[in-house]
Amino acid sequence: MTTSESPVTFTTSAAPDRIVDIAIGYMGAKQLFAAARTGLFRALAEGERDVAQLASVTGLSERMARILADAMNGLGLLEREGGRYRLAPDAAAHLTGEGELDLHPFLGFLNEISYGHWLQFDTTVDTAKPGELEMDEGRWGTFMGGVMRYNALHAAMLARSFDFGPYRNLLDLGGLSPDFTLGALRANPGLRARFVFDPASTESLTEALDAAGLADRATVDPAPTDTARPGGEHDLVMVNHVIHRFTAEQNRAILANARAAARPGATLLLLDFLLDDDDRQRPIDALHAGEYFVIDGTVVYPESDVTAWLEAAGWRRREVIALPGSPRVVVAEAV
Repeated sequence: MTTSESPVTFTTSAAPDRIVDIAIGYMGAKQLFAAARTGLFRALAEGERDVAQLASVTGLSERMARILADAMNGLGLLEREGGRYRLAPDAAAHLTGEGELDLHPFLGFLNEISYGHWLQFDTTVDTAKPGELEMDEGRWGTFMGGVMRYNALHAAMLARSFDFGPYRNLLDLGGLSPDFTLGALRANPGLRARFVFDPASTESLTEALDAAGLADRATVDPAPTDTARPGGEHDLVMVNHVIHRFTAEQNRAILANARAAARPGATLLLLDFLLDDDDRQRPIDALHAGEYFVIDGTVVYPESDVTAWLEAAGWRRREVIALPGSPRVVVAEAV
C-alpha cells in the first residue's frame, strides 16, 4: 500500500503522461471543433484579442471563450501573452478562412460525421463490421465537403514535395479529387492531363477544370476505376486514394492497367494511407485504418502488400514520401 512515507516514483519511460494524453485526445478534438465552429480562430484573424473581446465577437460567454482559447493555447494553436490571444502560424494558415487552405469543412466532417461513427467503434471491434452510415442529403454534403477539403490539403502537400517540372503527359487514374492534377498543372505550364475517373465524377471534374481555367489542358475519359484500361504513353501516372477502396485482386488489376498506360521509365505516384512494416508505425496511417473501417469497411493496406502489387504489375518502387498531415506517396518507375 502506498503511503506518504513511500511515494510512487516513475522512470521517464514509465511515466503515465503519454497514456493520459492519448486517452483524453477526444477532449482536445471536440474543443477544436467547437472553436472552429464558433469562429474563435476567425475572430483572431485581424489581430490579438482578450477574453472579453473574443466573447463579444463570437457570441460565446466569457467563460466558454476562456475555456476554448486556453485549450487551443495548450494545444499550441493559439499564443497567449498578458491575457491576450493570437494565432499560431498553422492556425493562421488553415483556420481563419484567409490563409493558405481553410480546413473548416474538414473539421465539420470530423465533428458531424466521423465523431459519431467512432461512438460505434466498440461494436465494430467486437463484430468486425463497419458502423451504420445513416446519411441524408445534408450529411452527404458535409461528408463530401470535408473529404474533398482534406484531399485538397493532400494535394497541396504533394505539390510542395514533388517536382512536376520534368513531365509532359499525366494520367490521373481513378481518384476522387481533381486537386492533385490541378496542382500539377499549375506547377508545370507545359503539362497536359487526362482524367480517367468513374463516370459519376464527370460533371464535378468538368466544373473544377473550368473554374481553374485549365480545361484546355485536360481531357476527361469516364470509366469505372476497377476495369478502366486507359492505354497510352503517359510519362506520369497518379493513383490517388484508390487502393483503400478496392480489394487486393482489383488493385492488382488497376496497377497493371496503369502500367499498360505508361511508357518505359514513366513515374507512378500512388497516394494513400498505408501500414508500416518498420518497428514504429506512423500514427496517422494506423488511425485512418480504424476510421476507414468504422465508416464504410474500406481497407488501409500494408505498404509491403502494395510494393508486391507494384512489382507484379511492372513498377519498381523508387522512394516513399510521407506528406505532413496527409497520406504517404509511393513513387515508382515503369520497368
